[in-house]
Amino acid sequence: MRYVVTILMVLMVAILGCVKAPKTDASAPAIDAENTETADGEFVYEPGTWIENWDNAIETARAQDKTVLVNFTGSDWCGWCIRLVKEVFDHQEFKDYAKENLVLLKLDFPRAVPQSDELKNQNRQLQAQFGIRGYPTILLVSGEGKEIGRTGYQDGGPANYVNHLKSFVK
Repeated sequence: MRYVVTILMVLMVAILGCVKAPKTDASAPAIDAENTETADGEFVYEPGTWIENWDNAIETARAQDKTVLVNFTGSDWCGWCIRLVKEVFDHQEFKDYAKENLVLLKLDFPRAVPQSDELKNQNRQLQAQFGIRGYPTILLVSGEGKEIGRTGYQDGGPANYVNHLKSFVK
């Protein structure tokens, strides 16, 4: 009997070992970071879109009198980050609030998604500057680059999250 159980276990391990594992980022929702430039190379922010450049976000927030929502994320590996995107950022209620009130800045620390050295350096520098220790960390920042509030994942969907954000921005 032991011999049969051992053989069955070895066969199961062999069979399962041959199954192709899914990609780590297959279930990760995408926050598309979009940088829009005019024909002369000047940056133009499209309200409600995610950008990746700190200077552009601060400049836009200052010019439009908005708050920057800074999303420190591990987009392709962090479970809570993925959940925040699926449960909040992908919903129209959040998008509508963001278009009117926020400049969205994504500072990503992926494991499998390639990034330029310039982007990696910017993100690391800002991570150190703001003392970020975990993901997701969401900062609300003024047009002067000063932190207004700090949060992360919150249960309750987009309506609850929007109300939570409003508690930081008067």
